[in-house]
Amino acid sequence: MEVSLIFKIAAVGILVTLLGQVLKHSGREEHAFLISLAGLVLVLSWIVPYIYDLFQTIQALFVL
Repeated sequence: MEVSLIFKIAAVGILVTLLGQVLKHSGREEHAFLISLAGLVLVLSWIVPYIYDLFQTIQALFVL
């Protein structure tokens, strides 16, 4: 896992938090929820390949 991925995830978290707060204070809770959901999907799309590699390594290690 590269360090740049951790920085990307942190940047998305900060951006989603800021946008969510602005949208909640302006009375658009639905949009804030959608922004949070979009951030979650984006980060999961970055992390899923690493999780797949982890399970492949564990499977090869135990020869399942």
